[in-house]
This record gives sequence, structure tokens and C-alpha cells, in this order.
Amino acid sequence: MAEAAARPTWLKRLARNRNVVVGTTILAGVVLAALLAGVISTHNPRRLNPAERLKAPSLANYLGTDEFGRDVYSLVLYGAQVSLLVGATTMILTSLWGIVIGLIAGYYRRLDLALMRVMDGLMAFPAILLAIALMAARGPGVGNVIFALSVVYTPRTAMLIRSTVLSIRELDYVQAARALGRRDLAIAFRHILPNCVGPLLVQASFIFAYAILAEAILGFLGVGVPPYVPSWGNVIASGKNVIREAFWVSLFPGLALTLSGLSLNLLGDGLRDVLDPRLRVQ
Repeated sequence: MAEAAARPTWLKRLARNRNVVVGTTILAGVVLAALLAGVISTHNPRRLNPAERLKAPSLANYLGTDEFGRDVYSLVLYGAQVSLLVGATTMILTSLWGIVIGLIAGYYRRLDLALMRVMDGLMAFPAILLAIALMAARGPGVGNVIFALSVVYTPRTAMLIRSTVLSIRELDYVQAARALGRRDLAIAFRHILPNCVGPLLVQASFIFAYAILAEAILGFLGVGVPPYVPSWGNVIASGKNVIREAFWVSLFPGLALTLSGLSLNLLGDGLRDVLDPRLRVQ
């Protein structure tokens, strides 16, 4: 018992993991900047000021201005709100849909084939091309971006949950619960789903990063959020035409996008190292 008490808990292991600490710190900074955008921004990101177009970074405009005279610093701050909103909502929706589809497919063999063929069909298309097709059908908008990315990334989570359920459903304690007359729903959520939490958390962190990057790609291609909505993809796209005269327009939102993706990937790697007993270093 003393040895078990001395063994570090998973929270302590998270705190000791360098990837988790660095990733969480960077992500917390990005989230804080997005939440305080209305306080720490210096300009209205949607206000056009042609007289101040393509100004280099200065005390008046910390990160310079774009071709419309908008303050890039304020655009980056408010763009973080859109990117984090899309990423977080997509992560939540794909996790919920993936849990439902994965549990059903993994637990009920009769439904497994049909559901997995649908998931395989969705995964047969390159993710960004399928997202572009869905956006072309539904039109620009933050809600439509979230819907498109949720459809694109749900199969990955569903297949992960299904594979975990397949490895658990025949174990002795699940068979014992079934023999005692427990309902399928109770068995799935009480005995099987808790064992899926670790892989789900790791997958969710990567989906968050993928969604942020995909939203920027859609915005860059002009099929994401409307052009008047500040987003990292829209700002990068507006800067590509003046990259030689004003490289800072695309540089700083690109750095913000890179930092966000890096932080989430570090966090996901750290969670995997801590929660997967096969990778845990004793």
C-alpha cells in the first residue's frame, strides 16, 4: 500500500512531462490573448484606413498594417478567437459523434460493417478536399466551417473508439456484467467508455490542431469564413498579394498559427506518453 501511495498519480506525471508543460503554457497564452482581444487590441480590426495601408511595424501599429490599412496586431488577436472557436467546437463535436458511432460499431457486430464502410468512404477523400466540397455546397460561414470539419474528422475518432471497444468487449469483466443482466447502454458507458478516455483525449488534442490548420487553409482559399471576419487564414490570404512589399501581413498570423499547432501537438504527444502504459517510462 505504501508503494502504491508513493507511485505518482497521472496528474503528477502530466506536470512532470515537458511536452505537456510547454504545450499547455503556449496554448494558455494563445487562449488568454484571444479572450482579452477586446482589451489588449489597439484598433478595430474591421476598420479600413487606406491612408495607413502597408505601414511597417511601429509603436502606432505593433505588427504593421495590411493593404486595407487594418492593424495586423488586432487582426491576429481577433483571428485567434475565430480559430480557437472553430478548433474547440470541432474537437467537441467530433469527439461526441466519434464516441457514439465507435461504441455502436464496436459493440454491435451487425452494425459494424455498415457504419465502418461509411467512415471508410469519408476517409477515402483527402480531408481538405472534402471540406472544400462541403463548404461549396453550404456556403461561407463559421458554422458551416465547423460542420464541414466535424464531418471530415469524425471518422478518425470513430475508428479509434471502435478499435478500443473491440479490444475490451470480450474481456471477463464485460462478460460478467452482461451475464448479470446489465443493459447494453449501461455496459457501454460504465464499463467500456472509461477505457476509451485516454486515447480520446490524445486524439482530441490532435483534432484541435488539425481543425485550426484546416480553418486557416479554407480561409486562405476563400471558402472558409467570410472575408470581412478576422481570421488567420483570411489575413494570410490578404497578405499574399503584397508579400514583397509587406511581408509582415502574412508573417505574424502565420507565426500565431504555427505556435498554436505546435502547442497542441506537444500537448497531444505528452498526453500519449503519460496515458499510454506501453510508452510510459518507469
